[in-house]
Amino acid sequence: MSTYKLDYLDQLESEAIQIMREVAGQFERPALLFSGGKDSITLVHLALKAFRPGKFPFPLVHIDTGHNFQEATDFRDWLAESLGEKLIVRYVEDTIREKKLKEPTGRNASRNALQTFTLLDTIEEFEFDACIGGARRDEEKARAKERVFSVRDEFGSWDPKLQRPELWNIYNGKIHKGENVRVFPISNWTELDVWNYIKRENIDLPSIYFAHERELILRDGKLLATAKGVIQTEESDQIVTRRVRFRTVGDISCTAAVESDADTLEAAIAEIQATRISERGETRIDDQVSEAAMEDRKKGGYF
Repeated sequence: MSTYKLDYLDQLESEAIQIMREVAGQFERPALLFSGGKDSITLVHLALKAFRPGKFPFPLVHIDTGHNFQEATDFRDWLAESLGEKLIVRYVEDTIREKKLKEPTGRNASRNALQTFTLLDTIEEFEFDACIGGARRDEEKARAKERVFSVRDEFGSWDPKLQRPELWNIYNGKIHKGENVRVFPISNWTELDVWNYIKRENIDLPSIYFAHERELILRDGKLLATAKGVIQTEESDQIVTRRVRFRTVGDISCTAAVESDADTLEAAIAEIQATRISERGETRIDDQVSEAAMEDRKKGGYF
């Protein structure tokens, strides 16, 4: 009798599809957070495998800071339209105006933390009881602590000491009214897994992930994109042109590029195999504010 063995990507894919189907089965109003970045693009591809030929049992939702890379938002709009899936976009700028929030100023100021207010308002507006996201455990210490089904209270807060066991891939989505669950189907994937899966599945990505020449601000050893009205230059900054790519495409104000000649999937994968620094550790300035920066944001409702 022949035996059928899944390779590691098949196993990760199967687990993620199971998680997505659990969300569809356990929750009434789920949503998939979709930014146009590689991890959320991978989630959309997994959702196609989980639910086609039917429509997704959830909308795609993006919390737009207004400081996103144009390449990512253009790709976001194109993919949602090409798939015929509903895309909901809510803007941090609207929340700042409506709630009279104080926008951060000064060196390395970013709207990134303000996304939490808009996200919580969006969850309340549409009464979402589960939000699927592309966070992975290898990205950052706080994300390594979190379960696949991460319960948030009525204020969106996360308590790392109050998490549910997930033995034998059994996920408990039972919540009280007002609570919601953040779900991470690719939590057990690494950055390299995502890239290998993208290569195997021939998934399209925004061009920003591949090497290109770009004008940048060199600040404290980091290469930041020039963006009028987003990053204020200082006397100590240098304006340089370098061949770079972005490992992650978060907010322009806090996401640095890496020098690279990797202009193909194969070259990007080889580059990731050679590095010993995580993508957020190398490129995300907001995570370097303090040792517990991400955990503090997550406790306040950040994804």
